Amino acid sequence: MKLACLIIVLSTWFSTISFAHELPELGDVSQASITPHQERQLGLSIMRQVRADPSYMDDPEIASYLGNLGHKLIANSSEASANQLFEFFAIDNPAINAFALPGGFMGFNSGLIIAAQSESELAAVMSHEIAHVTQKHLARMIAAQKYDLVKQLAALAVAIVASRADAQASQAVLIASQASMIQSKLDFTRNHEKEADRIGLSILLDAGFNPQGMADFFERLQRAGRFHENGAPSYLRTHPITYERIADIENRTRKLPYRQVPDSIDFLLVRAKLRALQGNARNTVRQFKTRLAEKRYNNEAVERYGYIHALLRAKKYKQANAELALLYQVLHSDSSIPVLTNHQLGETVRIESKSLIAGAMIETLSARVKLTNGDTTDAYNAYKTALKIYPQYRALIHGYAQALIENKQIDTALEFITQKLQLVQSDPQLFSLQAQCYELLGDKMLKHRALAESYLLKGHYAGAVDQLKTALQNSNGNFYQLSSVEARLKHVETLREEADKAEK
Repeated sequence: MKLACLIIVLSTWFSTISFAHELPELGDVSQASITPHQERQLGLSIMRQVRADPSYMDDPEIASYLGNLGHKLIANSSEASANQLFEFFAIDNPAINAFALPGGFMGFNSGLIIAAQSESELAAVMSHEIAHVTQKHLARMIAAQKYDLVKQLAALAVAIVASRADAQASQAVLIASQASMIQSKLDFTRNHEKEADRIGLSILLDAGFNPQGMADFFERLQRAGRFHENGAPSYLRTHPITYERIADIENRTRKLPYRQVPDSIDFLLVRAKLRALQGNARNTVRQFKTRLAEKRYNNEAVERYGYIHALLRAKKYKQANAELALLYQVLHSDSSIPVLTNHQLGETVRIESKSLIAGAMIETLSARVKLTNGDTTDAYNAYKTALKIYPQYRALIHGYAQALIENKQIDTALEFITQKLQLVQSDPQLFSLQAQCYELLGDKMLKHRALAESYLLKGHYAGAVDQLKTALQNSNGNFYQLSSVEARLKHVETLREEADKAEK
């Protein structure tokens, strides 16, 4: 079973659902009933299920973009606490949907990102979800249920993931959960929805986006649901939008001065990449090729960028390499995207731009194309050049490390990864790559130690404990490393005990 069912249930429980009938207010429940730490631990327990599903997009470029956009909005929210943690991620699902989980975790379906016709529309959905968190709607709801919700959610998440292969069992779980939800009145009230709209609109405006984006997106979804009732966007099913809410948003924006906000090049590139990952690979290639031939695009560089991703996905590597040269021709005449390398002239250049992510995305793609065509030397040079400009860009770091490992340059890869981990210790994928290096070098103790750190960063405490115990069983005789693993095991066991208490 895909993650879509899990998302529908979690969205129904935790995001912004309002049934047609009126529900009583939850009341001003004291925040002492559930601490931020307990809420975060609950979110982590759910995220373990989410991350284990194939639909979870462990893509550093898409995650970086969503994180940058989300934190730009949060920075302009006077309601956000400095101690509140947020994590934004994408789900590979064409359905138009988004959802918030306890602890500040927010998921966005690829279908919603593609459907947003402007960055302001995507930011509007995100700001609405952020408002639910900053106003403590989730925490108040959980506290009001005195942890019955926690137990139900934990059981449901396990049941849904476990019943992937049985559609009928999955449907039964959904029906039962929905009935329980209605009976327990767990959904947000209409007042919560209006408050999230109001706060979200303020966040959107203060962050410099077009506030009309919220009404535009909601109105378009409402029309889609009206004319296609059976195939209405899933956002309408899990986030019912009333005409009253839309009218309220329009009334609030009507008196504001007109603001035309251009989309960032980062937004356009991420959407192009997601479009390239949708549907049948051959059909996707054909669609990009047709749009380019007929010049049906707003930005040629963005369209060609997506086309190359589609070609790679279809394993048309030589064609992707040819298209890369055409992309760079366009880029050198378009200063909106920073370009590092003139691949035709062999010169290194730098075009200033407000977007650094866009340049890193282009160079990451370039190196990947060269690797698939066997040009490893050029690919390494591309990675090294780009990393001098974007030393902390995760996609470049992961790509270069993986390329070194695949080409048996294990010592170089390990040195590079270890150097990066000294600067950034919150990247689980980097620890996984380090574990690959240790495995190839035959050091089982350090392999399992690295895997433990990766598990720990994903909130999988039990898995981290198991890995550390396995590391001790494969001691390499180094006293200092052995002592370090033993100390780490004690610390992680304490974290696991605290997490278990928070979830009870």
